[in-house]
Amino acid sequence: MAASADKALPLRLPELFEAGRRLLEQAEAAAEPSGSQAVQDAVAEGLELLGKAADMLSLLDLFSRNEDVEDIASADLKYLLLPALQGALTVKQVRPGERLAHLQQAREHFLNYLTQCRHYRLAEFPLPGTRAGAAERSAAAPAAARPGLEAMASQREAKIERYRQRKEAESRLAALKRAVESGQAADERVREYHLLHLRRWAGISLDEIESIDQEMEILREKDSAGEAAAPPASRQERPPVKPFILTRNVTQAKVFGAGYPSLATMTVNDWYEQHQKFGALPDQGIAKETPEPSDTEIDSILEQQDTGRQEEEHGENTTEQGVGGDWKGTQARGCGN
Repeated sequence: MAASADKALPLRLPELFEAGRRLLEQAEAAAEPSGSQAVQDAVAEGLELLGKAADMLSLLDLFSRNEDVEDIASADLKYLLLPALQGALTVKQVRPGERLAHLQQAREHFLNYLTQCRHYRLAEFPLPGTRAGAAERSAAAPAAARPGLEAMASQREAKIERYRQRKEAESRLAALKRAVESGQAADERVREYHLLHLRRWAGISLDEIESIDQEMEILREKDSAGEAAAPPASRQERPPVKPFILTRNVTQAKVFGAGYPSLATMTVNDWYEQHQKFGALPDQGIAKETPEPSDTEIDSILEQQDTGRQEEEHGENTTEQGVGGDWKGTQARGCGN
């Protein structure tokens, strides 16, 4: 009975916070892909726990806008991380069709955390995606470095600097972690440990917002391209349009107008067969069939060919005899030279 009663008791703020942070670390260290059921279950459970912790934190009213970070107790500094942890878990959600909404929610969590960090002067940076932040970035950058490649180079240098600071913070956190978790560290070390966590997550939040903005832009372009490519649903099938000819007067309308009275009613082959049937075709251009010759006609033709051949040979012999006889020319010797 005592064990069941303990399970029924609601979790306190420290327990909710630590359980949510452990689930985030579990999701980040998982060997499975982010879309796997195990990772998504851990993400959903972590968001639920951190949401309860955020509600409890607002009821307890631990932080005030009228105080500085020095006024916050060292043990309570870690609760300032709640918006950043919520954003890190929200961005890991991969439910189909809801990616854009998840990115917008994660961006709001990260932006809330960065606003809180600026209020307590935990880090100096322009807030992304706001008019004040844009004005600060424009004023901080020199005139020659604002447009073009130099602005991109300055952004790259700022990102490298954030990465360097994060690595230094992680190295220092690794040295303080064992002493703080064991409960043997002094209050100064505990405070330094939590402040390093807050500054580290400020750099992470800036990088996450930059990645979220790029992904949101890609998703919006993809959605707009899909809407442009989709055919209109209200389009109806139109009947085929009959061809027509514009005319200038009544005479042309009778010949070329609507109805086409001169359209052909039969093919060329049909016309030819019909005229051939009635014997109405002209004889021009049509070859007539020649009957096969009889045997008598063939003998007569062969006899005529032999007679003609003999007469031809007789003529050639007579010519050769005339050429072969004594023949003398009338020209005197030497005229040809």
